[in-house]
Amino acid sequence: MKPDIIVTNTTPATVAVQRETQTIPIVMVGVADPVGSGLVAALNQPGGNTTGFAVWEASMGGKWLELLSEIAPGLRRAAIMFNPDTAPVSVYMPSFETAARSLKVVPITAPVHSDGEIEAAIIALGREPGGGLVVMPNIFMTAHRAPIIAAAARNNVPAVYHLSAFARDGGLLSYGADPVDYWRRAASYVDRILRGAKPGDLPVQLPVKYEMVLNLKTAKALGLAVPPSILLRADEVIE
Repeated sequence: MKPDIIVTNTTPATVAVQRETQTIPIVMVGVADPVGSGLVAALNQPGGNTTGFAVWEASMGGKWLELLSEIAPGLRRAAIMFNPDTAPVSVYMPSFETAARSLKVVPITAPVHSDGEIEAAIIALGREPGGGLVVMPNIFMTAHRAPIIAAAARNNVPAVYHLSAFARDGGLLSYGADPVDYWRRAASYVDRILRGAKPGDLPVQLPVKYEMVLNLKTAKALGLAVPPSILLRADEVIE
């Protein structure tokens, strides 16, 4: 079709489109680690035909674990769940492990590829008190959010997620970049490129607006007394 510009969503989609063209401008949205994934040379000077909006910073791995410990103060072990085929989890591991040491929580890596592996990992966390779950951002985890949420509920495992859809669908707590905000900002890049700007000269931008969604019904089902610090910071509370 030879479009003037292509907008992509998520890392796998951007990788696929970039494989097909090195000349048509690409504005990527919802990409976790654009440098680590090889999509751009650097955030401030992407080079090539691709720029856009990353949705997470490396420090988020530690932030999610801190929130999990705050809402579940009995936390002793925490698994970071991801699909190694679609998620560049390495970008989050340093901050996750640093937070684990500070909180005296045992960090566990839980790579999964299927509903069965998701179920097995969460069952293992729930066998003893003090288990918790941090679900990494990627398209696989979002597509499989129903079995993740259901398994966490069945096994009494508190979990923190990256996307508000998880909390609205019954997950305990979500904290992440506001998608409405970064899609709106992406439109400005499309406009600039169509007016002559080169994508390789436009810096890849990080999130500026975050949202927290708390499912109070799920917290009560898990027997958690939600601290005021979480209630006051939540942008949305589901009762």
